[in-house]
Amino acid sequence: MSKPWLSIIGLGENGLAGLTDASREALEKAEIIFGGPRHLELVAAGDKGHAWPIPFSIEPVLAARSKKVAVLASGDPFWYGAGGSLSKHLEPGEWFSYPAPSTFALAANHLAWRLEDTLCLGLHAAPFERLLPLLAAHTQLICTLRDGTAPAELANWLTQQGFGASQLAVMERLGGPNQRVRIAQADNFDLSDIQAPVVLAIAAVGSGGLPRASGLPDEMFHSDGQITKRPIRALTLSALAPRPGQLLWDIGGGSGSISVEWCLAAPGARALIFEQRSQRSANINLNAAKFGLTHRMSLVVGQAPKALEAQELPDTVFIGGGASQALLDQLWQILPAGTRVVANGVTLETETLLMNAHAQHGGHLLKAEIAEAGPLGSMRGWTRARPVIQWSVTR
Repeated sequence: MSKPWLSIIGLGENGLAGLTDASREALEKAEIIFGGPRHLELVAAGDKGHAWPIPFSIEPVLAARSKKVAVLASGDPFWYGAGGSLSKHLEPGEWFSYPAPSTFALAANHLAWRLEDTLCLGLHAAPFERLLPLLAAHTQLICTLRDGTAPAELANWLTQQGFGASQLAVMERLGGPNQRVRIAQADNFDLSDIQAPVVLAIAAVGSGGLPRASGLPDEMFHSDGQITKRPIRALTLSALAPRPGQLLWDIGGGSGSISVEWCLAAPGARALIFEQRSQRSANINLNAAKFGLTHRMSLVVGQAPKALEAQELPDTVFIGGGASQALLDQLWQILPAGTRVVANGVTLETETLLMNAHAQHGGHLLKAEIAEAGPLGSMRGWTRARPVIQWSVTR
């Protein structure tokens, strides 16, 4: 990299004393220094210092391309830091990064936790629900938090999830002269005067947590009754075959249960849901929030195939409702080769449509008939659900 104009400098709570010679040199040469007020104070930025705007924006940094600029970030700039946000808008030769030990590394070293066995999560700008898929007995987690009030709030949330017996380490201003570490149990949390920056280490104890197999209980979802039931949902997720980072089009989203489980199944998996009914759209948003997936589930209110226009093309498509010949024809025209398509139907008309599609395009055709035991007078009998036909094919 020749003469980068931007230096991204990782900074610890020990300020200038913790910087490498290269970091110090980059800081000294900078004409403008961006950072939080605490960062600017730690390096005595003086007149060079510019605090991040509120609401946060990287535009002032990008607008200073003609000058030597330094950006201060806590610890490792590319672990829940400013580095990732900035680099997306820069060419490789424009910047150089000088990392310091991350907050996660400092916390793990203090607790003698192996980082490779510890889940690390940035909750300083994210809801606690992001923890839901990760919580399980004996799990170790380290979470960055937004401010001094957040540890008590997270302790209360953990208790509500059935993890009140978890041991919490509240770690303030790690790596500097004002470092403080205190221990509390989630359901008996009584710590006060907590100073930011703060990180919470969780040694999880509890019997809750989400099962990792496909087919979560139906009652976990907000629904008006229009939901792909648990056994069929498990079969559908198997056919969809989620993979990390892939995008699903969920057409006729209903409650959004398929999209929820798609996103839970693979890291970074995303879902774009198409639903025309307002009440069902509301349930989709509620379910996305409940499972901490609002950053990976997006909703388009409208009817396919019209609503599909100008959308990011998917890796996989699920048709849970509203299947038609026009929809299948459009999908076959716009989807790139290799796209997976899975469609479920319960009506005779949809069954005929999918049988004809199978005859035309191949793939796999499945009919699932599910029966559950239920009361029959004073005894029990089988209550049969409507048969579901499922067509799956690779474009």
